Amino acid sequence: MKYADAGVSIAVADDVKQRIRHHASRTFTPAVLGGIGGFGGLFALDVKKWKDPVLVSSADGVGTKLKVAMALGVHSTVGGDLVNHCINDILTQGAEPLFFLDYLALGRMDPDVVEQVLEGISRACHRTGTSLVGGETAEMPGFYPDGEYDLAGFIVGVVEREKIITGKDVQIGDIILGLPSNGLHTNGYSLARKLLFEVAHYSTETYVNEIKNKVGNELMRTHKSYWPALRKLIDAQCVAALAHVTGGGITENLPRVLPRGTAAVIEMGTWPVLPLFEHLQQLGNVPQDEMLRTFNMGLGMLLVVPLAKFKKAQTVLERVGEKAYTVGRIVKGERKVIYN
Repeated sequence: MKYADAGVSIAVADDVKQRIRHHASRTFTPAVLGGIGGFGGLFALDVKKWKDPVLVSSADGVGTKLKVAMALGVHSTVGGDLVNHCINDILTQGAEPLFFLDYLALGRMDPDVVEQVLEGISRACHRTGTSLVGGETAEMPGFYPDGEYDLAGFIVGVVEREKIITGKDVQIGDIILGLPSNGLHTNGYSLARKLLFEVAHYSTETYVNEIKNKVGNELMRTHKSYWPALRKLIDAQCVAALAHVTGGGITENLPRVLPRGTAAVIEMGTWPVLPLFEHLQQLGNVPQDEMLRTFNMGLGMLLVVPLAKFKKAQTVLERVGEKAYTVGRIVKGERKVIYN
């Protein structure tokens, strides 16, 4: 017997590797050494550019949004979801993205699917100045069914030690700004799919008047990257804390960046809740606190801005074309969110 008799084709894997090299090379900067194909990716940090650099890393996945991608046969956007999610995570500490690695596991190696996923990763990396330096593509028959795959990513960025954003400077009276999301981003899909496909019996091709879109198209909206807009705000030192609104929603993520003795008051009705979230809540009669703990509710990133720098922050965001809503304030309390 040969390896192919067990469901793993080395020849197909070699074809996939060549495609990966093509897309990864588009993201290379002079700091990337050796290209794709080694046992490890090489990246030379420009130590002359940084006085006291601190590396910031994060790993994440796309979750069950992949189920929607597989149902639609559209794999060119989930790679961007993955990259943008990871960049947003390290962005909350003020880090500039340096390089990215991916992990893609399939039941059967499909070069076209792999290329679509990698093209999306490459495109998002290129747009954000992040180098795709390597990763792993694994064919695992018997573990994943044919036609299904899982996707995860790992990112490394850098920030000057004195400019790390930790939330320690958050003070009572600071203003909370919210930046709009594109939709679900990459969280809450297990509940959303249950409500849309099992409760409402929609298909991915169903056009829903309440959301003015087909279900599949709405669920596949790309996870927004906030790096292009917030890098200037970070450089201007206008933020005391940043919270990426992912799994756990506003309720769980905002307290992660609050120091002891502070809490956040969020004023409901100060930002537009996307029609998709309103429709999901109606379909399942989902309690409001559950919605706020599961979904981003239309806000993908929360900024805590000192009152003295509020106008400057607004000016910077306006110049880069980023919409921001004043959604709350910091009060005395113990690291929780209070909804008004």
